[in-house]
Amino acid sequence: MNTSISLNVNGLKRVLVIEARVSLLDALRDHLGLSGTKKGCAQGACGACTVLVDGERINSCLALAMQYEGREIVTIEGLADSGVLHPMQQAFIEHDGFQCGYCTPGQICSAVGMLSEFRGGAPSAVTETGAASGALTDAELRERMSGNLCRCGAYVGIREAIQQVYGATKP
Repeated sequence: MNTSISLNVNGLKRVLVIEARVSLLDALRDHLGLSGTKKGCAQGACGACTVLVDGERINSCLALAMQYEGREIVTIEGLADSGVLHPMQQAFIEHDGFQCGYCTPGQICSAVGMLSEFRGGAPSAVTETGAASGALTDAELRERMSGNLCRCGAYVGIREAIQQVYGATKP
């Protein structure tokens, strides 16, 4: 049985008629043609499908599209503004934060969401007692991005790109 839902994706309201069991990932890729979000493991373990919902990162393969009706969804395609790359997208290019590129959209969306979480004071498993100091250490960065895997091993460039954007936007 199909249901009509309305999703706000990359600033546009999109109406879909889908089955209730369609994942957000499949709604984005198969129904809206937004192929930037990748299907990796389909189990929430690799992070290739990471998108932002109301500014927070989620694994879209684990989410039902219906759950996100009326919420603001941003995919890799929606990060750029009027043809100008998001600073994180530009930093990934400058620091060679990709090789094959398959994980890159999820890495970038996750990095954008992660920096927001970090600036908001959200602790990680390695945050020392007493809250975040404002320094995005390598240990913090590795822990916070551990849900996004890169088979090619472009982690050095990924971390450098994130550090560049963090340093440029530090409060």
